[in-house]
Amino acid sequence: MPVRQKLTAIVLPFTVLSWLILLTSTLLQASPEAAARVGSPPEWVTLLAQAAFVAGVFVYLRSRPDPLRGTDFVGLLRRLVFGPGLLATVCIGLHLLERLIQYEHPTADRVLFACIYTINLALFVIFLAYTNYSWRSLVLFRSAARLRRDWLWFELLLGTTLLFRLFAWTPPMPVAYFIMGGLAVFGVYLSGNQKWVAYLNRRQKWEVVFMQVALLLCLGIFTLYFLRIAKDPKLVAPEPQHAFLLLTVFFAGFYSLAGLLVTFFNLPTAGVFEQKREEILSLQRLTQLIQKGQNEHEVYQMLFEAAIQTVEADAAWLDVETDGEVHTGQLFNVSEENVQAIRTLLADYNLGQIEYLNNDLPNSNGFRNLELSYGSLIVMPMRSAKRQYGSLYMLKEQRQSFDRENLGILQTFTSQTVLSIENLQLVAASIQNERVKEELKIASSVQDSLIPKDLPIDNWFEISSHALAAKEVGGDFYDFLHLPGKRLAILIGDVSGKGITAAFHMAQMKGIFHALMQENPLAKDDREKFPVPSKFMSMANRALTHCLEKSSFITAALYIIDYEHGGFVFARAGHCHTLYYHSIKEEVSYFHTAGMGLGIIRNDSYEKHIKNQFYDYNPGDVMVIYTDGIVEARGAGQEEYGEDRLLQMLEHTYYLDADEIKQRILDDLNEFSKGQPMHDDQTLLVIKFKAAQPEATI
Repeated sequence: MPVRQKLTAIVLPFTVLSWLILLTSTLLQASPEAAARVGSPPEWVTLLAQAAFVAGVFVYLRSRPDPLRGTDFVGLLRRLVFGPGLLATVCIGLHLLERLIQYEHPTADRVLFACIYTINLALFVIFLAYTNYSWRSLVLFRSAARLRRDWLWFELLLGTTLLFRLFAWTPPMPVAYFIMGGLAVFGVYLSGNQKWVAYLNRRQKWEVVFMQVALLLCLGIFTLYFLRIAKDPKLVAPEPQHAFLLLTVFFAGFYSLAGLLVTFFNLPTAGVFEQKREEILSLQRLTQLIQKGQNEHEVYQMLFEAAIQTVEADAAWLDVETDGEVHTGQLFNVSEENVQAIRTLLADYNLGQIEYLNNDLPNSNGFRNLELSYGSLIVMPMRSAKRQYGSLYMLKEQRQSFDRENLGILQTFTSQTVLSIENLQLVAASIQNERVKEELKIASSVQDSLIPKDLPIDNWFEISSHALAAKEVGGDFYDFLHLPGKRLAILIGDVSGKGITAAFHMAQMKGIFHALMQENPLAKDDREKFPVPSKFMSMANRALTHCLEKSSFITAALYIIDYEHGGFVFARAGHCHTLYYHSIKEEVSYFHTAGMGLGIIRNDSYEKHIKNQFYDYNPGDVMVIYTDGIVEARGAGQEEYGEDRLLQMLEHTYYLDADEIKQRILDDLNEFSKGQPMHDDQTLLVIKFKAAQPEATI
């Protein structure tokens, strides 16, 4: 069990027992007959029981949880007034009951009087304890550790002084004055810590004032009761008991009065605190708009309403600048004629884009001629480091109505507004970027589906391929198509540019390839069933003129391998030169042929720029086809990989399988460009004609 709970469990029975002893002692003193039978207790027993009861009540309430819940100061005082404060009403009721009984049945018996007196004494002590510890919570609200230690010392000194006073021990007069004066000064110092009052608005302060007055009235009722009966002949209480109670009520009343005065004198500042509070709330609302995902119009509207409410403007308007044009976004109690007149005048004086405060419009040059019904004006521009968003105009009818603080407030509001709008724009841009990323993922998936996954497999050759895009979507492509008569068409190309547009044109080129290379049913023999590469390029160029932008073009190379007859024909449309290993000559070289990119010339003369080249391959020959992303890859010194290095790699690897040749080239390329960004798409095809060719069928 926690120490506080153990203390509460012990103190409460002790306190009740002490009061019962006090009641018994008082009743024995009030009844001579009972005293004669039992014996009259000495005075010190009564005083000791009272001291124990008072100490028990105060210790018990001090061990309870802090009565202040958060910043509910009004609730604390309300509970004090409507809780222990009602004890004063009970006290009056018991006193009136005793007087009524005495009036109806006059008697010299003091038992009833002593009983009611002892009950009222208990009620009064409970009331004082509740009051003192409620004020303790308020005085120590958000206080430093030093103030808490000072309060503890004050409690100990005050308690000791009261106990000495209860037992009628009085020091010499100068010492008594010094002790009481020191306690009073200490109490003034502690009671001056009333930070909680600053957290109340005007309505709450008035409510607190009324409750503090009610508490003082309750203290006054108890005080009057004990002063009234002090001279009553039926009173059996010892004299020090009354002095103790009056001294205790003095300190309780002192704190109540101090709190009342602090609250009352803070009433004029309530409006200032409420204005500051409203400024903070308005700023919070402006900040929260961006978190709620509102649009720019609502942010401007929130700024406008908050500014009017905060500076209590009589009229206002908001200019919003969009794409270099200024338009009126919001209006409040001002005509379009006045808006235009003020705007024009400020522009004439070059004051339209700066902070401006004028508290004497009727006596200012220019404004005097406008004959406005306003006396004060604030202009607050809204701008960031990048652009101007507009200006906020606040007007008041009275002269000298604005101050520099209003200017600072509006500056904070507009700065937060600009920040919110820029955040909204960043969020919108982020959403757009996410949408583009999703579109790129889809386009990349579509493009990936267009790249052949299953390479042609035959007894005459082996093929290995590699394709890597520099971005999510690239412009390189290749494709294969089996043709009649044991022929294979291979198309490789590179679309100018990158991204989705390049991928779109790549898909178009793939469609054109398949459409033009389909079997022609009117052909006389197999060789006429499909166009030769130069003819294909001409027809593809004509088709692309209808869908390719004028700033775009496509480089390509088409190879038709007749592996049954041991030869191939190809045409180059501005694409990279073909690297070839001649097994008979045992040398590596490039096929240098003429050719122009598709889409550069968009008329029938294009075919003149395309030439076919025929070649009879031999078993063991190797053909390397690639895009410029391979040879233009950059090294650490920004030098290019180049055709010469690619040729040397084939000289060292021609005897390997197609997959091994491709991998050796890629390993060398990666080592060369290690740590450098990839600037262009990379595509590589390695075709090796097998050393053991099947017998051709005629």
